[in-house]
Formats: sequence, C-alpha cells, structure tokens
Amino acid sequence: MSVSCQNFIRTGLEKTLPIAMPFYTLLCVLLLSGCSYFISSATVDMTENLSQAILNNNDLATVEAGGPAYLLMVDSLLYRDPDNESLLRSAADVYTAYTDVFVKDKDRAKKLTDKALDYALRAMCIRRPDTCSFRQSSFQEFKNTLSTLSVKDVPDLFTLGSAWSAWIQTHREDWDAVAEIPRVEAIMERVVELDDAYQDGAAHLYLGVLATLLPPALGGKPDVGKQHFERALEISKNKNLMVKVLYARHYARLVFDRELHDRLLNAVLKANPDVPGYTLGNTLAQQQARELLKSGEDYF
Repeated sequence: MSVSCQNFIRTGLEKTLPIAMPFYTLLCVLLLSGCSYFISSATVDMTENLSQAILNNNDLATVEAGGPAYLLMVDSLLYRDPDNESLLRSAADVYTAYTDVFVKDKDRAKKLTDKALDYALRAMCIRRPDTCSFRQSSFQEFKNTLSTLSVKDVPDLFTLGSAWSAWIQTHREDWDAVAEIPRVEAIMERVVELDDAYQDGAAHLYLGVLATLLPPALGGKPDVGKQHFERALEISKNKNLMVKVLYARHYARLVFDRELHDRLLNAVLKANPDVPGYTLGNTLAQQQARELLKSGEDYF
C-alpha cells in the first residue's frame, strides 16, 4: 500500500474511529454487577442499583469524574483474582469505554487501551486456550480459530473486538497497528454470525463504521455499511440514539446524502433521551447531533 494511501487511512481513522468506539459499550457494561459475584451478597443489591444509576444518569461530567474509581476497583479485584474470566472481561469493557469517551491525552489513552486489550486477550485465552495466539498467528489461522467459536464465546469475543478497536485508534500512528483492523472486522463479523442482536446490535455498528471508513475508490463499502446501520436500528428499536448519530456521521456524510444526514440527527434531537438503560448514551448522542448539524453547513 502506498504511503499516501496509508496517510489517508490514518486521517480517516483519526476522524472516525474515536466515534466508532462504543460509548454504548459503557452503557452495556454492568461492571459492578459482574464484580458482585466476588463480593459479599450484602453488597450485590447496592452495586446493581449503582450500575443502573450510572446508565440512567444524564450528567456526563458526573460519570467522567467517577470513572477512575471503577478502574481502580476492578484492578484491585484482579490483583486478588488475576485469572477470573468474567472479571477480566468487565475490566476490559470499562477501560475501553472510559478511554473512548473521556480520555483526550494521547499518552494516557495508549496506556489505558494497552491494559484494556491485555485484559480482553487474557479473558479470551482463559475461556478458549486455542485463541491465546490470536495476535501472533497468521490471518488465515486467526480466521480458522474464529470459525470454531460458539455463541457462548460471544461476550468475550465482542469485548476483545471492542478493546482491539480502541487500541488501534490510540496507536494509529503505527502502521502495524492499523494493519490489524481486518482482525477486528473478522471478530465483529463472527459475533454477527453467532448472535447479531448481542448488546442491541452493537457489532453491526462496528461493521457499519468499518465499511464506511474509506470512499469506494479506496475500498470502502457504503452499501454494506448502510445495511449494518439499518440492522442496528432495527435491533435497538430506536432506543439507542447513538445508532442514528453514527449512521449520519459515517454513512450519510460519506455519500453526501444531506437529507438523510439531517433527518437522522433531527430525529435524535426530537427524541426523549430518558430511556431506561440508555439515558447516559442518549445524552451524549444529542450533544453530538447538535455538533454534526452545525458542522454540516460547511460539510455539504
């Protein structure tokens, strides 16, 4: 691949992957509920209630300020139980989500996504030892192993794809890191094959963004991307407003469809964000929708 094409992809990554990273993952991460298996039963109700309070909080600043406490908590739990698959998966999820949404410093983001990917790879390896060489094996060997995974492996597999995608975004200056994108795409394709409704179709969002990362002349597949976005809308039943934001940002802008772009974003702004389990994500979606509509004046 030419240097100019590499630079183009890096530029595309910088503009799109941060948004492609799953803020909705943060909403689906029941970290505290996962941890509740390892702490006293008296604490279970409290942690479950707290997780729901986070999901239904409409103040991003509050969640940002409280996030580091969860990171430290899960690290401390893993210090005592380093080979617990469920805990490793929860740790990878919360590190990925927090970094995607709130961490702007590049060096800090690299450190956090390094840890997230390590946790995700360890969780997958513990569950399926044949995946322990996922990063070192050839791409064909990697795909062969993916084909042996079952629906029971979907949670760990999706977490790995999310963490890997976030890691690529923070290391995008390294062409070797960018070259690992096909592995993330293959992971999400396998998740869709096994359970396309997992986390309200979150894997379809990843695939939609990946398919629209580049224009058709450079290998982009906008038609494929559109299908994934539409499927994500169908599965989420319009509860998750971030689906429409990603659809507008990545597909509508790529094909210069302003009518679709504005219709999707205006629908986000008109919607009631207070949906159980989605309030936090919908609050961010409406914030981004306003920004996209404003910048659309110059874009189209």
